Amino acid sequence: MNITYSIVAPVYNELENIPELYRRLTEVMDSMGETWELVLVDDGSTDGSTEVIVKLGKEDERVRPVIFARNFGHQIAITAGWDYARGAAVVIIDADLQDPPELILEMAKKWKEGYEVVYAVRAEREGESWFKLWTASLFYRLIYRITDVKIPLDTGDFRLMDRKVVDVLRAMRERHRFPRGMSAWVGFKQIGVDYKRAARIAGETKYPFRKMFRLALNAITSFSYFPLQVATFFGFASAGIAILAIIPVIYLRMTGSQAFFGQATTLIAVLFLGGVQLISLGILGEYIGRLYDEAKGRPLYIVREAPKDQ
Repeated sequence: MNITYSIVAPVYNELENIPELYRRLTEVMDSMGETWELVLVDDGSTDGSTEVIVKLGKEDERVRPVIFARNFGHQIAITAGWDYARGAAVVIIDADLQDPPELILEMAKKWKEGYEVVYAVRAEREGESWFKLWTASLFYRLIYRITDVKIPLDTGDFRLMDRKVVDVLRAMRERHRFPRGMSAWVGFKQIGVDYKRAARIAGETKYPFRKMFRLALNAITSFSYFPLQVATFFGFASAGIAILAIIPVIYLRMTGSQAFFGQATTLIAVLFLGGVQLISLGILGEYIGRLYDEAKGRPLYIVREAPKDQ
């Protein structure tokens, strides 16, 4: 059976949102009059979401449950969705319904016009604190400026991609993943559509500040050498300050000045240089750790239950 649209929704503890997600997606996709499937990737849920997903799969053959053996993370769940999606076009959407399923209709129009990646741009965001809005804005602009790939501002993972794009992404098996950056890196013909991001219907956000920080770190280290360049800059800056300080220190010592006698100045200099060295080692450690993870060659995820016809 040829599938036109695959909808991929990663799920982690979204028990209250799944029925409404299924209802709205069914309403939207049925209105298009084309074949579709819904790939629900359960990322180790513990609130009963797993049972609801499995039940939906039994009641509707268009629903394809992919159940992880444990929690592997949102980015890995998206990857599993790419692996199991069979459609000519694949849509990634969050299960919390902050991204409106109705926007898929507009995305599909752009796809039929010849665009191969149609990403959703968050023009407005409801139900989020000023701190969340500020950190999100900072995150997107920081990533845009320092990474080698120009990732569109204010975009999440909500997007439609052509089959040829998905096939390329499936071949990229790095462990520290940033799907929105990966889809920008592959190129192809891309366009954005604006939308108003709604507040959560139920449940709590799965991306607190700690996870957002980790996601930003993954994005930077996956698509940029900027942290290494910063470490190099600090090294040259420290050396330059030391060289410039040699002449006045020698002069003051020769004239008998007491300004640089004692241990305080030496202690400050040692602490400063030691801090620079430790920061640089930490940055190098991040990159080396990623090489170590890749070298182990472990699978990105382990599936406990999944459709047989992949």
